[in-house]
Amino acid sequence: MVLFDIIINLVGGLGLFLFGIKLMGEGLANLAGNKIKTLFEKIASSSPKGVLTGIIITAIIQSSSATTVMVVGFVNAGLINLYQATAVIMGANIGTTITGQIISLNFEKVIPAFIGVGTVMIISFKKDKIKEIGSIFLGFGILFLGMEFMKEIMVPLARSEILGNIIISLKGNIFLGIFLGIIMTAAIQSSSASTGILIVLSESGILPIEVAIPVIFGNNIGTCVTALIASVGTLKNAKRAAIIHLLFNLIGTMIFIPLLPLLKYIVVQTNSQDITRQIANTHTIFNIANVLIMMPFISYLISLVEGLIPGEDEYEDIRIKFIDERILETPIIGVGQALQEIFRMGRKAKENLVIAVEAFKTSNEEEARRVYDNEKLINLLEKEITTFLVKLSNTDLSEEQKNKVINMFYAVNDIERIGDHCKNIADLALERMHNRVSISEKAIEEINNVYNYTLDALSNSIISFRENSANKAEITLVLEQNIDRLEEQYRISHINRLNNGMCDAYSGAIFLGIISNLERIADHANNIAEYVIKQV
Repeated sequence: MVLFDIIINLVGGLGLFLFGIKLMGEGLANLAGNKIKTLFEKIASSSPKGVLTGIIITAIIQSSSATTVMVVGFVNAGLINLYQATAVIMGANIGTTITGQIISLNFEKVIPAFIGVGTVMIISFKKDKIKEIGSIFLGFGILFLGMEFMKEIMVPLARSEILGNIIISLKGNIFLGIFLGIIMTAAIQSSSASTGILIVLSESGILPIEVAIPVIFGNNIGTCVTALIASVGTLKNAKRAAIIHLLFNLIGTMIFIPLLPLLKYIVVQTNSQDITRQIANTHTIFNIANVLIMMPFISYLISLVEGLIPGEDEYEDIRIKFIDERILETPIIGVGQALQEIFRMGRKAKENLVIAVEAFKTSNEEEARRVYDNEKLINLLEKEITTFLVKLSNTDLSEEQKNKVINMFYAVNDIERIGDHCKNIADLALERMHNRVSISEKAIEEINNVYNYTLDALSNSIISFRENSANKAEITLVLEQNIDRLEEQYRISHINRLNNGMCDAYSGAIFLGIISNLERIADHANNIAEYVIKQV
């Protein structure tokens, strides 16, 4: 077999392997759904809980790099602190070894069964959950098909004199093996794939365990490259999280270099006849031991990186808070974070409604101008959330999640329009103040009635959207019908006041403007509620 054919086939096998991991990870992540997000929300300042979170999430999404990039994104958004981030990163290092343990097992005979069952489940069933289970089966089968493909290519390589000389040179040079592991993992952006390649090489008789162990050390360092790249352009704390990941693996490697003979002895004694298990166990023992050693020193790691990157982050009030492009590494988390940001946007719109109406009733110019500041944030959130949702919609999501994203697009637009109507009310409040327009007590009472219903409708619609609550949405629909009825009734009352000389045309125009904007706010709240009912 010529060199070109070997390279092409090796790349093809590696491609199948990586695609299998991706497919299996996406299936597991979509099947887990919001449980992944809940895990992140429950992280406390407790290192064992953080480590456990990192293990579980990485075992689900099948990528420590994706977990670490996601952690960098959360730190950048200010959602978790460095202590929590460090614990999760440590757990991710253990979680990624689960993939290595799986691929060290011999599933050669059942590969067709996994591919067949997975394909049938994806093609034949309409339910998302069954399709996701099918993706897990199919991904599992493709992963091992890629492994088998690479094994066949390695057979002629095992007889290569050039490769034999390279392996001999690696036997006497631990640091060269570490460097090779760093380059290998940095290039393919997956420590699981690097471990898979080592297993294939060892099973083909090319790679002895004493050469494989330093390469495994290097793999752990190489996987840090993804997070370091992701931290470019982030706030200082996010950069610190990425560097902590690097330091954790560097320090762990330095600790284990003198212990390499002991580590080799342990894994060989555990599985003396199976080198693939030896490699998988080396990866697992190294990472678990590293976490146990380093976990008590998390605060010292943080102090070290704070010395390397001094200063504090300056968080601006007018900025996105819950979303970050790095979170797109795990789309299911992105859906939950986008929902959080939309809920924040909705609360800000509700706050603006309260401020605008109170400013109108009390003739408070300072409060009226606060509405304009809030409106700037609402407009910024609308732009940033929409941009994020566009990117999120292009990721691999289940049908249910895709429908949620579509409804989010609509909801963001409606909330932005609510913000515009609140600004209109602030404009009318300032107009009333500047022109000293008198509004009758009866008109104020009617405005209050419509406002109270509108505020309830908006509150219920926002909560219904966040909690996916059909009951809250139904309440919003009823309230909106009452508002429509009141607006029509009060327009007639206004005409009567004009006829009786109780108000003039100018004050009447302001009154109609207020209740019209309140009615339009209720319409948009009604739209949001209808999206929820449709989704449920």
